[in-house]
Amino acid sequence: MHILNFEAFLLAITLLTLTPGIDTVLVIKNASRSGGRDGVVTSLGICLGLFVHATFSAVGISAILLQSAELFMAVKWVGAGYLIWLGVSALKAAFKGDASVAINATGLKMSNLTRSLKEGFLSNVLNPKTAVFYLAFLPQFIDPQHSPFAQAMSMAAIHFIIAMIWQCGLAGAVSSAKRFFASSTAMRWMEGVSGSVLVFLGSKLLLDDDPAKAN
Repeated sequence: MHILNFEAFLLAITLLTLTPGIDTVLVIKNASRSGGRDGVVTSLGICLGLFVHATFSAVGISAILLQSAELFMAVKWVGAGYLIWLGVSALKAAFKGDASVAINATGLKMSNLTRSLKEGFLSNVLNPKTAVFYLAFLPQFIDPQHSPFAQAMSMAAIHFIIAMIWQCGLAGAVSSAKRFFASSTAMRWMEGVSGSVLVFLGSKLLLDDDPAKAN
């Protein structure tokens, strides 16, 4: 593994991961919905998306997002629309009082792991700011004497590990407060708050025209 200024990369990617954003909101939302396992699977989906962005960055496809305003806006609208859809769905569940989880005979929440994996993966892959960030960030640490693709995958793997540790910790913290989240009122409150934040983040992504800023 040949990564230039590895210590600087490690510090920067750790700070980025710890900064609250769309990923944090989605992990907390799904962990509160169906327990820590759902939060962990959501995190897995999010982190798998990192390899997609690293691949695009390595082969130069992400450069199109900077060169073509039309393509950037198209991807931007798709990603923002998906986040807003997630938020609106959560708000509808909160207002209607619908339980977004099923309860079995022992009172345990039955999670929908496929749904959580898909939500996490799509929310990351469809975020053009993550793609642009990877395009601008990774080349600073790539040694031109070695394979850019291998280095990009290595950096994505490091980001994967850090993000999984942090997000799974968040999911565990939410899951440990199971008495709070067992309350239907608390669930509706959490759905409402997380839904509002997702709508806000999606709207912000639509309104922010500066591709150089990453979430």
